[in-house]
Amino acid sequence: MKKNMRKLICRTLLAFVLSFAMVSQLFAQTFKPTDESFKQYKYPEWFRDAKFGIWAHWGPQAVPRQGDWYARQMYEEGSADYKYHVAHYGHPSKFGYKDIIPLWKAERWNPDQLMALYKKVGARYFVSMATHHDNFFLWDSKIHKWNSVKMGPKKDVVGLWQKAAQKEGLRFGVSEHLGASYTWFQKSRGADKTGPLAGVPYDGTNPEFEELYHPKTTPDDKEWLTNNPENQKNWLACITELIDNYKPDLLYSDSELPFGEVGRTMLAHYYNQDIAKNGGKLNAVYTCKMRPSNGKWVQDVERGVLDSISPFPWQTDTSIGDWYYRTGQKYRTGLEVIQMLVDIVSKNGNLLINVVQTPEGDLEPDVLAILDVIGKWTPANGEGIYGTRPWKVYGEGPATLKNQLKGQFGGLSDVRPYEASDIRFTTKGETLYAFCMSAPASDILITSLGKTSKLNSKAVASVKMLGSNEKLAWKQEAGALVITKPSKLPEWQVVTFKIEFKK
Repeated sequence: MKKNMRKLICRTLLAFVLSFAMVSQLFAQTFKPTDESFKQYKYPEWFRDAKFGIWAHWGPQAVPRQGDWYARQMYEEGSADYKYHVAHYGHPSKFGYKDIIPLWKAERWNPDQLMALYKKVGARYFVSMATHHDNFFLWDSKIHKWNSVKMGPKKDVVGLWQKAAQKEGLRFGVSEHLGASYTWFQKSRGADKTGPLAGVPYDGTNPEFEELYHPKTTPDDKEWLTNNPENQKNWLACITELIDNYKPDLLYSDSELPFGEVGRTMLAHYYNQDIAKNGGKLNAVYTCKMRPSNGKWVQDVERGVLDSISPFPWQTDTSIGDWYYRTGQKYRTGLEVIQMLVDIVSKNGNLLINVVQTPEGDLEPDVLAILDVIGKWTPANGEGIYGTRPWKVYGEGPATLKNQLKGQFGGLSDVRPYEASDIRFTTKGETLYAFCMSAPASDILITSLGKTSKLNSKAVASVKMLGSNEKLAWKQEAGALVITKPSKLPEWQVVTFKIEFKK
């Protein structure tokens, strides 16, 4: 009896200790809306390992098939979008963006089928547009009626994307572009300055549609992010609803962290609800266009890449073409996407790439062909991508030395010309992966692995080419590791060598 009592007491004490430890951990990781508090943020391993995400930058602005920013530029007299709109739909005082929205039906959209394809291509996470600068929500919102459940496709786009991603085992994220919309959409309140309808207000001035086009702002409110406190409160309510409804693994803002204290309040809530969701462990990733001085979040670089290895994980966001569907647009090649991915991963980054969907929701044959190229490369070469970390240097070769084009929002251009002598490196444990960024026409020389290189003091034990069983001839000379050109190269252009060292 006494023995059983001692066991019961021990179990009770153990349960108390474990519960106290969990509560202590939860308390220790609770975030407050301060920069100091955000310094405790730790980058989740899932994000550091994932490397490659696909984005659906999609919504009613795809309907006219004219590309990005249509909802604003259709109100800019004389612009290409304005002329297209007048010719195809009528004057924006009579037929405005509100009238474009019902035309978005998404009748060929199959999220399960697309997600299965994206997983096959190699994506480890998926991001859904939640709202663009057009203030149209792709989720089931109670804040206003301008959302995809009540209008357009009459579907919870975010929810259906999330369900499809979870089914395929992919992490799920959402992007919000709302912070900029309060000033961005003020163009809808204008009027023509010339012509037969000069002075006739566009439909954004109609109070009936103020929930969509936003209230009129003050003359000094002209920056990317509004300075109006009421707009900032509205943003906080909207993004909080989005977070609470879907509890995404990743949240992207198309700006710096918005609105000072208001933005910090949102971010603290996002992190804290994720800790509660995961029993005390923080798995959430927040990306914005700010370089973190001490962690805090993930830096996002739009249409660009960093020029060196970052001490913090970061992300490039870009697209295979325009952000929204545009008739006749030119897409990147599958090779360019692969080269971009390898370069970014070698610098401790992730690639989030938008796959352009038609307004109807499916993919064009040329987009499918691009994904097919990527999908053939990742199964064989993904060993050198997923779960890797940067080496001592990110690479060598002409593309590391040339003065490259600057990116749109910092860093370098996300697509650059590469030569066979351009090499990028990643590591996993004691293994080094060397990517030849263009198919070699002769022997491959890797100077960073020469016997006299200051970067490497180890003797090479073996060299293999991923995706091939061919036994390679190689020798480690003083000035370089020389790999004899394989007798048969893979069908892809970016070739990966797996290098092991003697212990």
